Order: sequence, then structure tokens, then C-alpha cells
Amino acid sequence: MSSDFEGYEQDFAVLTAEITSKIARVPRLPPDEKKQMVANVEKQLEEAKELLEQMDLEVREIPPQSRGMYSNRMRSYKQEMGKLETDFELTGQEPISLLTQYLAYTSAQCIVVK
Repeated sequence: MSSDFEGYEQDFAVLTAEITSKIARVPRLPPDEKKQMVANVEKQLEEAKELLEQMDLEVREIPPQSRGMYSNRMRSYKQEMGKLETDFELTGQEPISLLTQYLAYTSAQCIVVK
């Protein structure tokens, strides 16, 4: 039973490493490649969610006295999944430079002063 869980863990680790790498590359891609990479990452995120569901089912089958360790690992994997989803959502936003923020702030100050 735990060997199934450990197999899912290995698959999850490989998949999340691939997703992390692709998320980092998305902002630097030309628009046509970016669209394709985004679709690929979305697909892989779904696969990762499915793996988590399978792992969760495996944990439920573990006797209660042995379940704690696996439950803690699942919490960690779910947090990692949430971070990946957040990072992916942030790739769609253009970063605002400090200069742009400063100019917006000083413009607002000038308007208030007048």
C-alpha cells in the first residue's frame, strides 16, 4: 500500500519540478510559444491535482495508527500545489517596475498638492 503512495510521491515530485521550470520560462517566451506553454502548464497542474487525489485516497486506506506521517506529507504537498498555482497565476501579470510605481506615486502627489 505505501509503495503505491511512494510511487505517487515520486511522480508528483517529477511533475512539480517540471511545472516549476516551465512557470519560470513563461514570462520570457514570445506570445505564440507562451500560449502553448501556458496550456501545457495548465494540463500538468491538473495532472498534479489528480495525483494528489490518488495519494489522498491511499492515505485514507492506511490504518489510523500509521496515518499521521502520511497526512503530514499530504499537507505539505497540498501547500506546494497551492504555491505552484499562485506562481502560475502571477506569470500572467506584467511586473510593475519600481520606476513606474514611483512615477505613479509622484503624479498622484502632484495632483493632491494642486
